[in-house]
Amino acid sequence: MNTLAIVSLISLLGWLILMIGTWRSHKVSQSGTIKMALVWVAIFLAVTLVMGMLTGS
Repeated sequence: MNTLAIVSLISLLGWLILMIGTWRSHKVSQSGTIKMALVWVAIFLAVTLVMGMLTGS
């Protein structure tokens, strides 16, 4: 693992900590969190599927 990968990993961890803190400050329920996570997963899967179909992969 090179230096750039380590710096990138540390910055991603920092962004994750900031995101979790912000999410908790909005007091979203656990069911709301799960629902929103599933919606985001569905969005990413749909975009991946469409891009795969467009590129023929």
